Amino acid sequence: MENGGGFLTDHFPSARKAIWYFEGIYAYSPQIPGVRFPGLTHPGIVGTAPSVELLNIWNEREKKLAETSPETLKVCEVLHQRPLANLPTPENCLLGKIQKETAVWHKVANEAARTIPGRENGGNCDIKNLSRGSKVYLPVFVEGANLSTGDMHFSQGDGEVSFCGAIEMSGFLELKCEIIRGGMKEYLTPVGPTPLHVNPIFEIGPVEPRFSEWLVFEGISVDESGKQHFLDASVAYKRAVLNAIEYLSKFGYSKEQVYLLLSCCPCEGRISGIVDSPNAVATLAIPTAIFDQDIRPKHLRGRPGPKLIRLPDLLSCSTDGHLPVIQDQSGRSEP
Repeated sequence: MENGGGFLTDHFPSARKAIWYFEGIYAYSPQIPGVRFPGLTHPGIVGTAPSVELLNIWNEREKKLAETSPETLKVCEVLHQRPLANLPTPENCLLGKIQKETAVWHKVANEAARTIPGRENGGNCDIKNLSRGSKVYLPVFVEGANLSTGDMHFSQGDGEVSFCGAIEMSGFLELKCEIIRGGMKEYLTPVGPTPLHVNPIFEIGPVEPRFSEWLVFEGISVDESGKQHFLDASVAYKRAVLNAIEYLSKFGYSKEQVYLLLSCCPCEGRISGIVDSPNAVATLAIPTAIFDQDIRPKHLRGRPGPKLIRLPDLLSCSTDGHLPVIQDQSGRSEP
């Protein structure tokens, strides 16, 4: 296994894996025992094809970003572990029925956008609430739209913080498609230099797990070194996730287990404050009902704190030594 580059790769450089089993609408994992939750199945990817003009806009702006010094874009000197942008490249390029190594294949491979990020066309947005009954209003840039979807998830936490951290699954989608003639001009006002700088609108369906009690963790725009950042929501959300990991690790779980759990359980991420300088405030809410023990803080009154139980840990491997990260704290190394 290789670390794909999650939100906290500086804290967790080694790849980890949990295997999830389904019981009807519920999921559980032997690698993260004591947790069970209902899934909210959804596609991570749904989007239309870009026009040539829009594709050129993507490649030009992402190329400029990739050529920027990473030192200017790091968070706490460690958040940047992956390329700043994934530019077109023939390496590992999947082009459907186009015959490989032909002139057409090379031309397309050197121009086609990588589908890792979401963009104006929708794409890999990983919005966990786009489940049954949802509507997606996508802009159309080419004749026929070329609508595509995939990356099926049984369940995912907001942010999918460990990168490939949702519970991935095979599946199919039954869709109904309609065209709103002139809809882009009527409803999608460009926020940018061209009429192509628009974004989809989503209508969330009525089906989702219902929880009444949550434990909410806060983060602000101050990184782990104590450095103050200006209204940086990424730093704030990172701190909220780290605070949740540190807290839940007091209840018998390794930090790696909690990290993966927060990527796939139905937790809710929010930007709670974005105007009160210098701190953005982000929150991460975890439903307490997914645990088989009470994880809330309590008055100790002379009694010991949380009951620590040694639990089975995740499938793991060692770091390859090439990531700009801190030393793996787990101390485990498996072939």
